[in-house]
Amino acid sequence: MKQATAFVISEFTNPSGEVVFRVSGWLNGKRIRKNFPTRPEAEAECQVLEIQRLQGETGIRTAATRLTEDQLHDAEAVFRRLDGRPHSLMFYVEFALANYREPVTQKLLSEAVAEFLTVKDHEREQDLLSEPYLTRVKRDLKRLQRHFPGASVAELTGARLIGYFEARRATHKTFNNRRGVVSAFLKFALQRDWIAENPLAKIPAHRIRRRRGGAATLTAAQAKEMMEFVETNHPAAVPFFALCLFAGMRPCLRTGEILRLKPEHVKLAEGIIRIDGEVSKVREPRMVTIQPNLAAWLRAYPLKKFPIIPTNLQHLREKAVEKFNLTHDIMRHTFISMFVAKFRSIGEAALQAGNSESIIRRHYLDLKSKEEAEQFFSITPQHQTGAGIVALPVPTERMPIAV
Repeated sequence: MKQATAFVISEFTNPSGEVVFRVSGWLNGKRIRKNFPTRPEAEAECQVLEIQRLQGETGIRTAATRLTEDQLHDAEAVFRRLDGRPHSLMFYVEFALANYREPVTQKLLSEAVAEFLTVKDHEREQDLLSEPYLTRVKRDLKRLQRHFPGASVAELTGARLIGYFEARRATHKTFNNRRGVVSAFLKFALQRDWIAENPLAKIPAHRIRRRRGGAATLTAAQAKEMMEFVETNHPAAVPFFALCLFAGMRPCLRTGEILRLKPEHVKLAEGIIRIDGEVSKVREPRMVTIQPNLAAWLRAYPLKKFPIIPTNLQHLREKAVEKFNLTHDIMRHTFISMFVAKFRSIGEAALQAGNSESIIRRHYLDLKSKEEAEQFFSITPQHQTGAGIVALPVPTERMPIAV
């Protein structure tokens, strides 16, 4: 079958001797030959036939419409996007008109986050927020901007936010944490009319079943081996490891309590570490009893000579992480577990660790034996770099030193 080709106009003499203008070509496999008395008429027919040929090949057709060229292009683009979807264009238009509310002010996400953080920085200066919380908010909102580059606040729809919360196969806890930060930000945006409604109203947080489970800990033998390794290879880091392991300081090098702990907080002569609200993660002051073995470490490696956070601590800590597979908070978990095992006081452990009694009971009870706890609290330094060790009064078996 011949394919459609361009139509041509040629002069043709009828048998009667009359000269006419013939349009010839192929349309949809059929041969076309038409005669016209004038060339303009032949040209007009040629154009009509050419349009019909193009319609057959591309599906384009002519139609009378009130739409402008730009509107026609938009309509065609929308129909292409709806190809294969179960509803008509009218359905989606009606849904958008019923549910979308134009915000009073269009605000870029980057600008909105900057204003939000300015307010939060001011609240931090007024001591209304903790430094760790503010650090986490800044980190999460930076991640939000990377996920939605160039977007406005109004473009953060429920469906798009769910995709962000679930990114990288996030756990339910991570989902809830991301949602919490975004929720605070969107409430702020709603107050400033950058959005007409909060899309999180239809995205509830996940329910997480709280199960009792043992926290990851070191054995007394592992703790002893680790401290010997640090003392032998990285003595500058001894106070950091000793305070995290034998006093339960939160060890995170980004937001942990250990970063804000100062030498003046460690009252070696009084046998206590005073954790004030500025240091505490939960912004509640507490006092930690310095156990005799911790006192030995702090006298052997005095804080006046050995800073709590030495130079290049991150590198030194990575060495211990590689050798002993240290996970987040494992030193703190070890301290709490050993404390509960030795003194059998959940209440006192909660006070000194800055946790609730329910958390202590759920995660730290009965993880260690009393004998192992005694071994743990007997770990002392091998090298006496400072003054001689002065033993502190030994706490009773039922309760640590009263403060």
